[in-house]
Amino acid sequence: MLAPAVMALSGGMDSTCLLLRLLREGHAVTALGFDYGQRHRHELEMAQRNVAALQEQGHPVTYNLVDLRSAMASLESSLTNHDADMPEGHYAEEQMKQTVVPNRNAIFSSLLFATALSLSKEHEGAARIALGVHSGDHAIYPDCRPEFYTAIEHAFKVGNWDAEHVNFDLPYLHLDKAGILTDGLTSCDVLGLDFDTVLGNTLTSYAPDEQGRSLGTTGADVERILAFHDIGRVDPVVYVEPWDVVLRNALQLRTAHEEGDA
Repeated sequence: MLAPAVMALSGGMDSTCLLLRLLREGHAVTALGFDYGQRHRHELEMAQRNVAALQEQGHPVTYNLVDLRSAMASLESSLTNHDADMPEGHYAEEQMKQTVVPNRNAIFSSLLFATALSLSKEHEGAARIALGVHSGDHAIYPDCRPEFYTAIEHAFKVGNWDAEHVNFDLPYLHLDKAGILTDGLTSCDVLGLDFDTVLGNTLTSYAPDEQGRSLGTTGADVERILAFHDIGRVDPVVYVEPWDVVLRNALQLRTAHEEGDA
């Protein structure tokens, strides 16, 4: 039997594709959702919708929602300050650092490690912690870099008994968003799932409107739009503007960014 897998399921496309990958590989998955007062907490509803659909089809996934709102209420970020302007533009631009939540992934990782360590007691001391960190995150988010997870895994193992077989795994580390979507497509084919239905139940926008529609202009939106374009598909989520409009804007931003780096 494979070791159980523990993961953070935000409700975005990366973690959703990671969940599909783990199920495809044959893991029983424990997914943690984190409510930290994020402006885009509608993503948590999307996560629960996908988990319920997977459970109905017999897939071994459980979901626990962790309420961190009071613990993280004082952490400054445009993701948690509902009055702050949400930066727009290309995902790798300097202004996107406003979306960093201080120490967020260390907080999440601590809870994931504790959960995995507890589960490992029932599985010959082994458990896998899978994270959807990818190459596009590294420039803006220092807590998405591989050296961060190497260091924090070491600290957690030093600080716990019987933790030698509980490991972080970053299967998307060297992939971009298009590569993650391609992996999600493969998983859906293997699991007999409809890709557009599953990905339609995700949210990537940092500032959706009151109806839960994606704006198409935040950095996370732009990266997602370009990824769907790069694999030759139309994003199944609903945007405030039509697909051709948000795609044109995203392509213009990518061209401007590339020309700026030239």
